[in-house]
Amino acid sequence: MAPPVTERGLKSVVWQKIKATVFDDCKKEDEWKSVDCFLRDFGSKSENKYKAAYIYFTDFCPDSLFNKIKASCSKSIRRCKEINISFLPLESQVYTLDVPDAFYYCYSPDPSNANGKDAIMEAMADQIVTVCATLDENPGVRYKSKPLDNASKLAQLVEKKLENYYKIDEKSLIKGKTHSQLIIIDRGFDPVSTVLHELTFQAMAYDLLPIENDTYKYKTDGKEKEAILEEDDDLWVRIRHRHIAVVLEEIPKLMKEISSTKKATEGKTSLSALAQLMKKMPHFRKQITKQVVHLNLAEDCMNKFKPNIEKLCKTEQDLALGTDAEGQKVKDSMRVLLPVLLNKNHDTYDKIRAILLYIFSINGTTEENLDRLIQNVKIENESDMIRNWSYLGVPIVPPSQQGKPLRKDRSAEETFQLSRWTPFIKDILEDAIENRLDSKEWPYCSQCPAVWNGSGAVSARQKPRANYLEDRKNGSKLIVFVIGGITYSEMRCAYEVSQAHKSCEVIIGSTHILTPKKLLDDIKMLNKPKDKVSFIKDGE
Repeated sequence: MAPPVTERGLKSVVWQKIKATVFDDCKKEDEWKSVDCFLRDFGSKSENKYKAAYIYFTDFCPDSLFNKIKASCSKSIRRCKEINISFLPLESQVYTLDVPDAFYYCYSPDPSNANGKDAIMEAMADQIVTVCATLDENPGVRYKSKPLDNASKLAQLVEKKLENYYKIDEKSLIKGKTHSQLIIIDRGFDPVSTVLHELTFQAMAYDLLPIENDTYKYKTDGKEKEAILEEDDDLWVRIRHRHIAVVLEEIPKLMKEISSTKKATEGKTSLSALAQLMKKMPHFRKQITKQVVHLNLAEDCMNKFKPNIEKLCKTEQDLALGTDAEGQKVKDSMRVLLPVLLNKNHDTYDKIRAILLYIFSINGTTEENLDRLIQNVKIENESDMIRNWSYLGVPIVPPSQQGKPLRKDRSAEETFQLSRWTPFIKDILEDAIENRLDSKEWPYCSQCPAVWNGSGAVSARQKPRANYLEDRKNGSKLIVFVIGGITYSEMRCAYEVSQAHKSCEVIIGSTHILTPKKLLDDIKMLNKPKDKVSFIKDGE
C-alpha cells in the first residue's frame, strides 16, 4: 500500500506517520489484523478467534481502558501504541477535528449545557495536541482575548496538555518550545466572511451546489456521474482558489492544448465537444475527464450565479466594505439593502445573508429597526438566524459602542469588483508572521517562542543575527484553530499567505468546515434545547 503521489503537506505527514507506526510494524511481523472488538474476541483462550492483536489508538488511551485491556488479553497483544492522530487532514494545509456539535456547546446560552461544553473543550484540546505532535511542534500558544472567553479557556487547556504530552513522550526530542505558534480564535471574529457570496471556485461551488462529502454529481453525455473533489486531482488543486472568471477562461484553454495536436475540436469548447473528443482520443481520456468535471462544475456555478447572485454580490460587497467599487463611501446602508429585500427572486437565505451584512456594516442595530426588517421580509420563523449571532459575541441589538476593528488597506491590490472583500483571517495571519499582533489583544498563555518574540525588525546600527534569520527561513509554522468552523475562503487565505511568506507555513483548522446555509441553520438552533436540536437534525 502506498500513498498517492500527489499527497501534500499535512496529509502526507499523517500518512507517513500511520505507515511508519502501523503498517511497517505489521510487515515486520508478517501478520496483520486490526481487532476493533478485541475484548470480545479474546474473551477466553478457548474462544480466541485470532493468534494475536495489534491495537493502535489515534489519541491518548486512558489508564482505565489500558488496564482493562491488559487484564483481559495482555498475552495476545503483539503491539499496543498511541499514534496521536485524532483529527482529519482534509487538505495539505487544512485539518478539522470533525466535531460540528462543538458549535452548539460552545455558543448555546443554555446553562444546562455547561458539562457538555467542558467535555467538548477537553476533547478538542486533546485533538489539537495531536495536530501539534504530528507536526513535531511544541508551539507557543496564544489566543484572541475578546469578546468571549472560549479561546482563552481552550488555549489554557491546550498549553497544559502540550506540556504533559512532551513530558511523558520519551521518544520525542522536543522538550522546549519550537519555532512555531498556535493561535486560537472564536468564530465571531469575522462574521462577514461566513455569509458573503464568495466567487473563488471552491468556495463558490460548495456554497451554491449540493456537494456532500466532497462528492460532485453531474451529467455528461447523457449519463449521471460522480467526481470527488480532492487533492489527488492536480487540476483541482491548481484552480480551486482562482476566481470563477479565471477558471472559465482557463479550462477551455487547457482543453484546446490537448485537442490541438489532433485538431479534434474547433472554436469554443463545449461539453458535447469534449465528450466526442474522449471517444476519438481514448489515450487522453484521463486528462479530458478532469477537464469535463471542472467545466461542468464551473458551468453549474454560473447557472446559479447569473440569474440572481450576480446582482446580489454587488450589494454584499458594498455593505461588507462600506465603499462601492469606485471607492466611494456608502452613505446609507439601508438604501443599498432595500433592493435585495424587495426582489422576489432572492430566496429567504440570501435575504437573511444580506440583512446580516447590513447589521454587521453598522455594528449592530436597534430592536425597532430589526423588527421592521424581519416583518417586511416575512422571516419571523427564521429570525433567530439573525438574533442568535449575539451568542457569538457579534453586535446585533443594540448597536455596539465600540468601534469596528481596523482593516488593512488593500485598495491597491488587483481584484475583481464583485470580490473586493478579504477575509479577516488574512490580516491576522500576515500580522502574526510579521510579529505585529497586539500582545494585549492576542496574549500568549505560554512562553513566546524566540522566533516570534519582538517586532522582527532590526536596528540599522545592528547587524541581523544570522541564526535568527535562518530560524525564520527553516520552516517555522503558524498553526491556527478557529472554534466553530472555518470557511473555504479562509482556507484559501492560508495557502495565499504561505505562498507570499516562504519562511512560514500556515496550517489552518477548526471543529468543522462551514458553508453559509449550514451555518445559519446552526445559528438558528443555538437557543433551542439540545434534545430538540438533535431531533430536528435527525429529521432533516
